[in-house]
Amino acid sequence: MLSYNKTLKEYSRRLRKEITDAERALWSIIRVKQLKGYQFYRQKPIGNFIVDFYCPKANLVLELDGGQHYTEDGMIKDRLRDDFMRSIGLRVLKFSDREVFENIEGVIEKIWENL
Repeated sequence: MLSYNKTLKEYSRRLRKEITDAERALWSIIRVKQLKGYQFYRQKPIGNFIVDFYCPKANLVLELDGGQHYTEDGMIKDRLRDDFMRSIGLRVLKFSDREVFENIEGVIEKIWENL
């Protein structure tokens, strides 16, 4: 089990309730072990971060990036998060919200290849 900052637990719960449209679209496809029987968790705290989706069996993190991720501050935070995830042995796949809306099949194919 991965350790996490306990103060993030309530925030991650709130994020699960306030799901974005892109997260909802992807979640509807990957939830309930629909991809090769792999379980994904949504808004999962890991270390001092909350990742959008996490699959422990595949050591895989999925991140969906909306507009805030393309600011200078957002890119720095993302780089720190991704570096941390890699340092603990997790792979990170990143997709833009736009990719999810315009090419969900391509997104699912990329995830499938990494399971």
